[in-house]
Amino acid sequence: MLYLHETHRVAGERADEFDAVYRDRILPALAASDDARLLWYLHQTHGTGASYTVIAVTALRDGGAWEQLARRYADGDLREEARSLEAMGRDSETKLLVPVDWSALQEVDLTSVPVGAVAHEPAIYMEDTAWPDPGKLDAYLQAAGTLYARDTIARRLADGTGLLDLRAAFRTLAGAHAGREVVLWQRVVRPEMLTTLFTREVPPEYRVPGTWMHDALTFRDRWESRLLRTAPWSPLD
Repeated sequence: MLYLHETHRVAGERADEFDAVYRDRILPALAASDDARLLWYLHQTHGTGASYTVIAVTALRDGGAWEQLARRYADGDLREEARSLEAMGRDSETKLLVPVDWSALQEVDLTSVPVGAVAHEPAIYMEDTAWPDPGKLDAYLQAAGTLYARDTIARRLADGTGLLDLRAAFRTLAGAHAGREVVLWQRVVRPEMLTTLFTREVPPEYRVPGTWMHDALTFRDRWESRLLRTAPWSPLD
């Protein structure tokens, strides 16, 4: 299964219209086949990056489904929607993701994903995008699966001290940085802990040898974190 990740920077005065195209037209239109479903529709929270940034993640059954969806946007039944989004946007970036072998998320039952707007409380996600040093992607992924996912995130979640629940881990298959980029998809489970994250430096005991903040520097020292908030109608929260 593949995951289409889109980042749209939208004209502020047309942000509500942009959302409406996805909610009222694209979301139900994807139900025309069982090969694609919009999973998450999120806004980057104001104060944590570029204003009026929208992230959409669509699950695709396989490469054929990707091609079919691209053709629908290019010259098929979704052409009008694609032109509308383009007119309301500043710019956009698209990449195709595939789950790494230890990711909790692998396959999605597409037939179970809602194809109409659903009402729920917004959820906060922290999306970490990392760029391992040349030649170190595999080593980074191995360390991320053990030292980070298992020994840090899962352990803290189990004992009730964790900020994040690591829902998925992807590598970029096509698009910018293909073959040298990793995306960690993490739900914020204790939002109150964000204040500590923002106002204090990482404690020294979390930066000694054997910790993720220390050992990951062997493989990369560049990553970007974004806080994203699901729309109240996003199929998944």
